[in-house]
Amino acid sequence: MFKGARTFFKAAGPGVITGAADDDPSGIATYTQTGAQFGYGQLWTAAFLLPFMIATQEACARIGAVTGKGIAAVIKEHYSKKALYTALLFVIVANTINIGADLGAMGAAAQLIIPVNFAVLTLLFTAIILLLEIFVSYRLYSRILKWLTLALIAYPATLFLVQQPWGTLLHATFIPHFEFSFAFLFIITGVLGTTISPYMFFWQASEEVEEEKKRHMLRNGVPHITKKFIRFLRLDTFAGMLSSELATWCIIAVSATVLHGNGLTDVGTAADAAKALEPLVHTFPNAGLIAKAIFATGIVSLGFLAVPILSASASYALSETLNWKEGLNLKLKKAHGFYGVITIATLIGLAINFIGINPIKALIFAAVLNGIAAVPLLFIIARIARNQTIMGVYRSGTLSTILVWTTFFLMTIAAIAMFFTIGGN
Repeated sequence: MFKGARTFFKAAGPGVITGAADDDPSGIATYTQTGAQFGYGQLWTAAFLLPFMIATQEACARIGAVTGKGIAAVIKEHYSKKALYTALLFVIVANTINIGADLGAMGAAAQLIIPVNFAVLTLLFTAIILLLEIFVSYRLYSRILKWLTLALIAYPATLFLVQQPWGTLLHATFIPHFEFSFAFLFIITGVLGTTISPYMFFWQASEEVEEEKKRHMLRNGVPHITKKFIRFLRLDTFAGMLSSELATWCIIAVSATVLHGNGLTDVGTAADAAKALEPLVHTFPNAGLIAKAIFATGIVSLGFLAVPILSASASYALSETLNWKEGLNLKLKKAHGFYGVITIATLIGLAINFIGINPIKALIFAAVLNGIAAVPLLFIIARIARNQTIMGVYRSGTLSTILVWTTFFLMTIAAIAMFFTIGGN
């Protein structure tokens, strides 16, 4: 089994890493709150969003692979400055807030098992992340990121240790339940935003370019790709998004059964969220402490995965806009601006944690913000992916185009409906 895991992770590419990063602390908090607040009422979103998630990320990955450029660079070359600056604003603001929420959650989760001040833990995690991202080679860093994806195993394990109403789960998975209320629409916008997130668009496109550089596929900046490479890109993206949504489904189901089923409908702290994993260790003494340890390990591990991706995707976007040298394959002395943006975005995110915001609540708000920010970016991505001048023979086909545009309309409707119901709640 271990040998098989090594083989899989050696072959896995940006799609698998992006899929795992999608279930970051913000995702875990949002899915946990969804299950706690509405039970199995939003379980259907995991299966429903999968094809849209795959289509969107495949389009982003294909844009990066075919053009040899990140999304911001493509927008800059083929579209107006207004479109470029709009995309840039959304991704930088959303990512920086998400970084702050994730760092705060890492500190709050670690406090469950380590009796150290929140500020000290958060500062320590920030320093480690920056040192790894700036000074460790991309080849080694990408391996570290891949292995951190294993942190999500705790939720599927818990799922099969708890007595589940499998008939209800099956029904809730494939038969949508909907409530036209602010609370329901707020959380479902968060689910959409943490499932189909702006940082994922920019990150995966740029990482496909990094992979091409690593494989020496770029000649004078022009990628020389094959149909085999595109097939692998699609398989890698499919595997990453499928594993991400399976984890999402498990988190919602576990939270619905354990938390909602026992009357805990509002996840206000890291300790509340950790209770979802108590059945995993219920046969051991001090089960609550062990559950907290498992939860804290997962949040911290996935934070180490997600925070660098959030800061790097923002930096790719800004660096491409300003024609700076960019890429995790470059050393600090050759890409001061690129690593400077990573550092500044991370430090601003860190500072957000010292203005009195609840870290777990901040994660959910960050997810909702992502759901709103994704709307204009999806509009641009759908146009680029279908553009024959930009994409040539690898432009989006009919199915991909329909799915990406449907994603845009779904997220637009969810955001508008959420704002529309504010006055009535």
